[in-house]
Parts: sequence; C-alpha cells; structure tokens
Amino acid sequence: MPTGKDPAAMPYGLIDVHAHLLPDFYIEQATAAGHAHPDGMAGWPAWSVQAHLDLMDRNGIETAMLSMSSPGVHFGDDKAARLLARRVNEYTAELTRDHPGRFGTFVSLPLPDVEGALEEITFAFDELDADGVALLTHTHGVYLGDQRLEPVFAELDRREAVVFLHPTSPVCWEHSALGRPRPMVEYIFDTARTVTDLVMAGVLTRHPNLRVIVPHCGGAVPVLADRINEFMRLFLPAGSAPASDAVQQLRGLYYDMAGTAFPRQVPALLELVDPDRVLFGSDYCWTPSPLADAHIAAIDAADSPVAGTTWRSLTTANAEQLFPRTRR
Repeated sequence: MPTGKDPAAMPYGLIDVHAHLLPDFYIEQATAAGHAHPDGMAGWPAWSVQAHLDLMDRNGIETAMLSMSSPGVHFGDDKAARLLARRVNEYTAELTRDHPGRFGTFVSLPLPDVEGALEEITFAFDELDADGVALLTHTHGVYLGDQRLEPVFAELDRREAVVFLHPTSPVCWEHSALGRPRPMVEYIFDTARTVTDLVMAGVLTRHPNLRVIVPHCGGAVPVLADRINEFMRLFLPAGSAPASDAVQQLRGLYYDMAGTAFPRQVPALLELVDPDRVLFGSDYCWTPSPLADAHIAAIDAADSPVAGTTWRSLTTANAEQLFPRTRR
C-alpha cells in the first residue's frame, strides 16, 4: 500500500522495537510441533529479509530490533528448545552483521528451561552482542512472576538488559478465545496478566536495572492500572517485597505503539506514563505490510504530546536512550 512518503525526506528514521523475523527453518520446526495455525491464525505470514527492508525503506524505519514472536522456541523438549534458540539467535545476529545499522537482535530463550536460558543469555550477550532478550508472557504456563524464573531475572538485571515482552495464547485459550484468533483479544489480556504478575511478585522492585518494554500500548494495562494498584494494597502487607505501588512500577516501564495505537490506545497509555516511555513498533511481519503502512501513517498524522516534536522524533529519541548504538 503506497504511503506517498519520501523516506529520504523524513528527518527521523524510526527505531522499530517490535519487529519479527520468520525464517523458513523456524516455520518448519514449529509446524512439525503442531503449530500449523499459530495462535489460531490461518497460517504463517510470508517474510524475507528483502521484504522487511522494503517496508522499512518505504516508511522511513532506520533500524528494526528483530525478535521471534509466539509460539517461541520451546515446543516441549528442553534439548530441542536450546538448539532452536541458538539457531534463531545466531541467524538473527548474522542478519545484524550483514546489514549494519538496519537490524538489531532481541534473542530468544528456551524457557521454562532456566539452566538453558542462563546459558543462552551468556552466549547472546558475550558472543552475539545482543541488544536485549524477548520473553513470551508465559511458556507452558510459567508466567514471568514465577519464582522459578528468579535466576533468569537476576542475571538480566546484572547485565542491565532490555527485556522485550511479547504475548502468546493464555493457558486457558481453548475456552476463553471462543474459536477466534488469539492475537485479537487474548494477547492483550495475557500481556496484562504477566505484567501484573511481575508487579505483584516484586520482580521489578528486586531487579531495578531491568528495562522492560511492554507491547501493544500496554495491552489492557493502562485501563487496569488503578484496579491493580488497589488490589495490591489490599492483598500485599505493608512493607512486603514490592516497595512501590503498582502505578509507580508501571510508570517505570516502556511501552511500544505496535498495533492500532490510534485513535484510542495511545491516549489511554498517556494517562499512565510520560511520553518519554513510549516507543515505536510496527509488529511486521505478523502485521501485514498494508496494515503496517496504515498504522505508521496514523502515527505520522497524530499530534505529538510534546511541543516541538513529532511522534517520529519523540520515539526515536526514547529508543536511542535504550539502544545507544542506534544514535546517529
């Protein structure tokens, strides 16, 4: 879908923190594991490096931080998940090297295999020079506030890592999705579910060096923030692990604009967080090119909440704080 934009005339090349790769070898393994219709979708979207670069050039996207979307890399066998995570991460790192400045890497971890995840964190940051990690909202029912994941978050905190969250089908999707594709509604609530778990379990206060990106304008989080805050005060005793209230913790996270950010989601998000916490995301290739073009056009047409900026300049400046190597 043509946008009528001249990328060369765009003063701020967007930094896309929510962008997905989908190599053939991954599709083959995921399909063999029973994911021919991932998360209730009709099938796997088409993706290639060149098609991704074409979308970026057409819309003035300078850099895309590539991550693996749902259903992730763990299909039930720890050893196979470790091998697939390594292959995905090495492939993504190779793309980053082959296209300097155009791609970055959010590595996949073979959770809920904690030992394998710790090994992959070491390899990813020490050998692949990763920009961060991508974590699904849960893996096989282990949500992110689960105590079993404490060693993983401790290591990510030690490395001051960027942690990009991505939703997947909730454990109860067979009943809750009502036969519809899970990304439509279930993703939004599973995002809120795992973020609430991180807050209530005290993960964010125990590990203050984590820099967490929440997708899709926070999902249902902005409209639930005060309710979460109230319940936390009712059910957690004073002086317990989460030192700050829920709203304060939520205000400390970053949020991407992937999906239908306008006209309603971004205004709701800005009732919760300051504009310096908002990042651009395209959700390509799971958002098809025509929709991605339209979403970006809506962002360009919207007024920035900060005088003297556009959404392009604002989100780019915010991303450059998280990823200094993207600074021009």
